Amino acid sequence: MRLSSSPSEHQPSEHQPDDVPDRSGPGSPGTGRLFGGLFGAASVDAELTDRALLQALLDVERALVEAAAEEGVVPASAAEAIGRACDARRYDPAALGRAAEAAGNPVIPLVNALTAAVPADARPWVHIGATSQDVLDTALVLVVVRAEAVLRRDLDAAADAAARLAEAHRDTVMVARTLGQQASPTTFGLKAAGWLAILLDAGARLTTARRGLPVQLGGAAGTLAVFGPVGPAVADGMADRLGLATTRLPWHTRRQPLLDLSAALGALLTGTGKIALDVGLLAQSEVAEVAEGGGPGRGGSSAMPHKRNPVDSILVTAAARRGPHLVATMFSAAVQEHERAAGGWHAEWEPLLDLVRLAGGAVGRTRRMLDGLLVRPDRMRANLAATGGLVLAEAVAARLAGGLGRGAAHEAVARAADAARRAGSWLTFRDALLANPGVAAQLTEEELDRALDPHRWLGSAGVFVDRALAWHHEWRTDAGPDHARPADEVGAADDQPREVM
Repeated sequence: MRLSSSPSEHQPSEHQPDDVPDRSGPGSPGTGRLFGGLFGAASVDAELTDRALLQALLDVERALVEAAAEEGVVPASAAEAIGRACDARRYDPAALGRAAEAAGNPVIPLVNALTAAVPADARPWVHIGATSQDVLDTALVLVVVRAEAVLRRDLDAAADAAARLAEAHRDTVMVARTLGQQASPTTFGLKAAGWLAILLDAGARLTTARRGLPVQLGGAAGTLAVFGPVGPAVADGMADRLGLATTRLPWHTRRQPLLDLSAALGALLTGTGKIALDVGLLAQSEVAEVAEGGGPGRGGSSAMPHKRNPVDSILVTAAARRGPHLVATMFSAAVQEHERAAGGWHAEWEPLLDLVRLAGGAVGRTRRMLDGLLVRPDRMRANLAATGGLVLAEAVAARLAGGLGRGAAHEAVARAADAARRAGSWLTFRDALLANPGVAAQLTEEELDRALDPHRWLGSAGVFVDRALAWHHEWRTDAGPDHARPADEVGAADDQPREVM
């Protein structure tokens, strides 16, 4: 029988008092007060504070003794007393952090403080059968799950914003760019649909990784010897209380759950970075096809009063460039020896939280960027026409290929394009094509004009936009009325543990 339910008791960390001074050092730009607002998101950061991590550690300790009591290993009265003492407001994270240096991790001083806080008859049962890694691994997983629930709201909203852009601009023609050069016509709707697909893919990967985050309980060497035959049942009971996945055996030096999570967060950062880079390039003064929204002073320059910098694009791109190194650290740290690691496990803590923090900030800014994006179809038309029809060279060559052959058609169109470029304004691409007898013999002026109409050379752009919107609609419909999470996550980890590994 459960004595309490930790997940339902958890409140968002911004509602928990935190009277301990900020301890962020100058080398932690993601958490410091000066740079924290640039790389994180307040709602996600609130789930990653010292106080939030401390409460997660205590939630694990409480779940441990409750599960052990349910299996008859711990007296119910002792579990109740320990559970009452598992309130982060009773402990000083700064003091625990200072004591952690001597112990090698913060769990040891926390267990000492928790033991001192409970009645004498309950003290023998505090932290029973667990090792520091059990508690810290599970607490980090718990913190990530709580932060992911907040991050997910911004991710969903960013996908909604991308879907609105794709739908509104399904047929808004613009020039596609490949290798930094104008290529051929496309639509802004298809570009936004590509952004939408990135966000949906990233969300699906994150959902899978988050559902696979398991409880950790192995004891000193992964055998749970203290619990005798009920060790696995205690671990499952912990998972049940914390809303985490169960696991067939402890994963002290098999770090795949954290690697899957790190890869998903890295992919999310990369995806938002790609979207932000696109926006930044489209917002360049010479292009000006989109602009970030925002109130007075947003995007301003300290030196040039006229500037309006795409600040969300800049910051999301910066976060994306930091992500791969953090993912690499997680994978490097995962090569761990024997049953418990010396250093590898410790190297994961900060990079993992940094990944979550950066992802939260990047997703929140991507949401704002797409929500307020100003789209300028007039500039898209002007840029499309800037080369005098050269971006339709592929369309002309395709129409000539039937009569001239593919190679000859390509050569004829390339010569006309070169002639138009060399001549400048006095010779259009159209006139250069008509001046070629081979072209004129194959295409009438009316047929050439149809080939030079960008609206006629969009291929399946509209179909792909519709597919992306259908994907988004299906995902949103299946996600339920609160749209909080993709369909395959709803009701899974919250209703019952999921066994992994």
